[in-house]
Order: sequence, then structure tokens, then C-alpha cells
Amino acid sequence: EVQLVESGGGSVLPGESLTLSCAATGFPFSTLPMAWVRQAPGKELEWVADISPGSRIMNYPDSVKGRFTASRDNAKNMMYLQLNSLKAEDTAMYYCAEDRRGRSRGPGTLVIVSS
Repeated sequence: EVQLVESGGGSVLPGESLTLSCAATGFPFSTLPMAWVRQAPGKELEWVADISPGSRIMNYPDSVKGRFTASRDNAKNMMYLQLNSLKAEDTAMYYCAEDRRGRSRGPGTLVIVSS
């Protein structure tokens, strides 16, 4: 059974940074591409990053490109999302998932960006 658990969220000021973590169990994590998605209050789920199994390829939408960085440690079955230069519009629940549509996503970790 796929289990994903996110952590690392918090409340920060605009311009600050956070690092989110995702612990993966129950499936061959190291062999699969993974994704991060988010959902802001009252909005639809939005893809924000994906990463290939060997970390050679990462993709981002324009809304976060240059500010967010995905990484993974296959030896630890962990995935990370570094969030830099955070903006108020980045406020959302963040999830790691099996794909851009949020398949098998975990309970999420909340990021609040506010002055």
C-alpha cells in the first residue's frame, strides 16, 4: 500500500524559505517519478514539481520555477521540496504524490505565507 507523509510546513514571512519533506513507504519509490502538488483554500489542486527516479529531470510550472526545487534521497525513501522566495500566493496545503494529479497523496503539510 502506497503511503506518503509530508512534513515541514509552517508559517513564514514573504521572502522566507521552507523545506518540505515526504516519507514514502509501501512501493518501489526509487524506481518511480514523483510529484509535489498543492491546494490553496478554495482552489483546485495545482502541480508544482515533479522529479524523475534518478533525479536527472525536474519539471516545474512557471508559477514556481526558479523558486522551488525538488530533490529525493532514494536510499532513505524520502523526497523534498525547497521553497524559496515565498509569496503570499504560495499559501496552500502541500502534498507529495505519485503524479501531477495528486494520486496517492498524503495528508499534506500546510504552508502559510503572510506578513
